[in-house]
Amino acid sequence: MSQKIGFVGIGRMGANMARNLKDRGYEVSAVNDVNKEAAAELAGELSCSHAETLAEVTAASDVIFTVVTNDEAMRSIYFAEGDNLLVDAGGKTFINCATLSPGIQQEVATAAEAAGAGALEGCMASSIPQAREGKLYLMIGGKAELFEQHKALLEDMSINLMHIGEIGRAAQVKALVNMVMNINTAGLAEGLGLADALGLDLKMVCEVFSQTGANSRVLETDAEDMIDRDHEAWFSAEHAAKDSGIAADIAANAGVSLPLNDATCAQFSKLVEDGKGDLDKSGVAELTFKGRHP
Repeated sequence: MSQKIGFVGIGRMGANMARNLKDRGYEVSAVNDVNKEAAAELAGELSCSHAETLAEVTAASDVIFTVVTNDEAMRSIYFAEGDNLLVDAGGKTFINCATLSPGIQQEVATAAEAAGAGALEGCMASSIPQAREGKLYLMIGGKAELFEQHKALLEDMSINLMHIGEIGRAAQVKALVNMVMNINTAGLAEGLGLADALGLDLKMVCEVFSQTGANSRVLETDAEDMIDRDHEAWFSAEHAAKDSGIAADIAANAGVSLPLNDATCAQFSKLVEDGKGDLDKSGVAELTFKGRHP
């Protein structure tokens, strides 16, 4: 636990990962975010540095976790001219936890190694409570020896931990996870939307779904929210659209057709176009229930 841990990207996932490690006795050394007010507040809470620059995070830390929104944000923190995480990065390890394309993960790992540092993917298939409790499902990509070096730290963040393979492989698997989850979510929204249009009791329909081939994890997590129109974001529609798009790009490169993913991506993209990208993914039901969408 002598390692100093830095965080770049302290939204609800990143902040709660940092809180968990602090509670477990790790020294959280520095935090940085484009939302400077949030970063300053978290720094005060954790008694660590609010790093005004990315290079400060690297200088203050042995291991740096990044939890940013997309490939463009990832490039900005690693490759921006002047200030970036790779400044004097020799001997550091970067663990990148956002859902991003395999290509950007490989690009960052190559640049980190050229700078004398190491990089791992730490793809997360969990949500905010699990981040806070140290019960994430973590899929790790990168060199086996680097994974083993940081395994104890990663185990303190997770309830399930799996080394998937080389850099880029964890991003591929995470894209598949979110692709199937998003398809299930959109399918459930259509099923409940049609049931509602038929005048069926939706609680009864959900009970029937739960005991038949229509059962799914999203039935447990999203059905009630779809019915009650409670779309407080745990996993946003904007992120669902992005992640389904990543899966589509991977499929295109592999020469595989994914018509269900394409349709699902179009649904979540429609929510984003309608200005509802900040809704939870359960908000896709706003497109399938009669009377909810113009």
